[in-house]
Amino acid sequence: MFLGQSLETDNADLTPEVMSRVDEIIEAHKGKPGCLIPVLAKCQEAVGYLPRELQEYIGKGLNIPGSAIFGVVTFYSFFSMKPKGRHTIKVCMGTACYVKGIGEVLNRIQSQFKLDVGGTSEDRRFTLQAVRCLGACGLAPAMVVDNDTHGGVTPDRVMGILQRYS
Repeated sequence: MFLGQSLETDNADLTPEVMSRVDEIIEAHKGKPGCLIPVLAKCQEAVGYLPRELQEYIGKGLNIPGSAIFGVVTFYSFFSMKPKGRHTIKVCMGTACYVKGIGEVLNRIQSQFKLDVGGTSEDRRFTLQAVRCLGACGLAPAMVVDNDTHGGVTPDRVMGILQRYS
């Protein structure tokens, strides 16, 4: 652990191997002006998210108060304090998609994976987001999985689409 710090946690994601990578990231950036956001981004890449105990650990390593770290993590939308799935499903809730039935598609996804909007499935396979517009109105109803846009999505087709993402 970094400079002899110990990390007391029940978080199974913060393994010794992961924390060794976090230590390398901190060491490579420590003392450099403007290092906080790059360190947080790389640590989130290593862990998958930035739990509170990891934020405190990074703060100690960079000599930055934990409250300042928390402020940055909660301000920027690209940081997450919750685990994310291997795949992100973005369901368009815009007018064209809504009128063409995307609500039932969303219900099917939620029911099948026991998943709330903004949540991650227990197996961390999927994170589900409802977005205002994907800019794909001509494909309505539409959703995006990772970087793949799917149009003409129906409740009957959605599970077949999602089976492609393991």
